[in-house]
Amino acid sequence: MNSFYIVVLDGVGVGELPDADIYGDLGSNTLHNMAEVVNGLHLPNLKKMGLGNIISIKGIPPVINALASFGKMTEVSKGKDSTSGHWEIAGLKITKDFSYFPDGFPDDLIKKFLHFTNCKGILGNKAASGTEIIKELGEEHQKTGFPIVYTSGDSVFQIACHEETVSLERLYEICEITRHKVLTSPLHVGRVIARPFLGKPGGYKRTTNRKDFSLDPPSETILELVQKNQIPTIAIGKINDLFNYKGISDQQKTKSNKEGYEKLLDYSAKSKGSFIFTNLVDFDVYYGHRNDPVGFAEALMEFDNFLPEFLNGLHETDLLVITSDHGNDPTSISTDHSREYVPLLFYHKGKSGKNLGIRDSFSDVAKTVAEFFGLKNSLEGKSFLNE
Repeated sequence: MNSFYIVVLDGVGVGELPDADIYGDLGSNTLHNMAEVVNGLHLPNLKKMGLGNIISIKGIPPVINALASFGKMTEVSKGKDSTSGHWEIAGLKITKDFSYFPDGFPDDLIKKFLHFTNCKGILGNKAASGTEIIKELGEEHQKTGFPIVYTSGDSVFQIACHEETVSLERLYEICEITRHKVLTSPLHVGRVIARPFLGKPGGYKRTTNRKDFSLDPPSETILELVQKNQIPTIAIGKINDLFNYKGISDQQKTKSNKEGYEKLLDYSAKSKGSFIFTNLVDFDVYYGHRNDPVGFAEALMEFDNFLPEFLNGLHETDLLVITSDHGNDPTSISTDHSREYVPLLFYHKGKSGKNLGIRDSFSDVAKTVAEFFGLKNSLEGKSFLNE
């Protein structure tokens, strides 16, 4: 009771932002386009909450008496990365863009990487799909022991190694060194990501032992503000990595959406006066990045099926925001994130929903959390608590 929940459906966008052309994302609309391809989404519980009131989604018509207030939010920070999206949800405006490497990493950076990590060589060094690059270079990696280094449309330095060729401990060590000794100023890289995999040629699969090494947020987030006011902060899933564990009292790692659902149910039953911030990453990782609209739709159905038990378990003094951090349109040619508005569903048990319109910033969420807990703050955004 008296708790505030944020649930981020990673990669679930609701239409191109006005500046989408700058990012090559004209026409992107994750939910709408996916629904068209699969001949309609079946999400009865999200429909009741008002998801279909936000934009036109085949199979999810608008409802008159939505259970949640609804709207969509504009990203004002630069980029379309998970880090910038989550940091903005947490009350920051990122004015300094991250470093990107669409043509791979420059030679001087690779030399620096080899020097500090003591690796004898690398493979890859290009922007690529994670599943495709291990298919392409996995066998050579196992023969040479050279890590596969690659990036994407995000600000990331990704390192893939077969767990039987390079131990997890060594892979994490390489990533830690890369984070702190290789990617130094003036570079501003959002995340170094360990991407371990297993299997044999023709059948390589990434494991769930991924680990992110992130930058610290540049200023105080809602997590740190809440924590310093002696309010428990619980982070479930990828939230821990994206905020580099700053402002988090209870760190709950997950390896799937299913684990996230289990932990949400657990904390809804026992939490009092807490802030619970959750990321459900499967939508983005397994379906958006792999251009799989059918799998994406099925994953959304699983979330929809989970909702009734979760909502029933919330106390009437609890509040819930369901949103996203960026788009990841599985119907586009690109396998990268897409620059989109994100949905906003604001649920208060027993209260009727209202139209919250188009919000000027993701940071409106953080401002709402701060007002809920009665905390003075200098966070970005405008609260919708009492709208």
